[in-house]
Amino acid sequence: MFAFRRAKKLADVQAVTAQETHSSLVGLFKAGYAEIEAQIAHANGATIRSLDSVERSLLRASRIEAARISRYLPFLATTAAASPFIGLFGTVWGIMDAFATIGSMQTSSITAVAPGISEALINTAAGLFAAIPALLAYNHFVQRMRNARGEMEDFTLEFLNLTERNFM
Repeated sequence: MFAFRRAKKLADVQAVTAQETHSSLVGLFKAGYAEIEAQIAHANGATIRSLDSVERSLLRASRIEAARISRYLPFLATTAAASPFIGLFGTVWGIMDAFATIGSMQTSSITAVAPGISEALINTAAGLFAAIPALLAYNHFVQRMRNARGEMEDFTLEFLNLTERNFM
């Protein structure tokens, strides 16, 4: 959103944002600019009546954008939290199977218990294989979300300053 920081007028930025659709800051800009246009159209002039309503539009848009950005975080958190337990359940199941085999074959040789123990280890590894990347991804995206919120707050303040200079 470098075009915004270089712009002297909001109308200049409006033309640039038509091609951008993936940026959260573009969503904020469009919401704020739409509120300004609505106020100007209602007042039949070149000034706005309420900077507070522009700020409310930007706040609402930032909440919408934050929700859009973080929509998959609960899935990552659930995967990171639940996978080790699912793997642990598989581990317990595999060990129970090994003990059942020992009981039915009346022997504790490696050939009797190996299938159950290997199943237990595979389930443990599978749980960790799912949990560790999910936890790393979750932490990465939480940090990006924090950064995005900071950028949206800064953008909101800059937008309000520019609006006040140009329309009040």
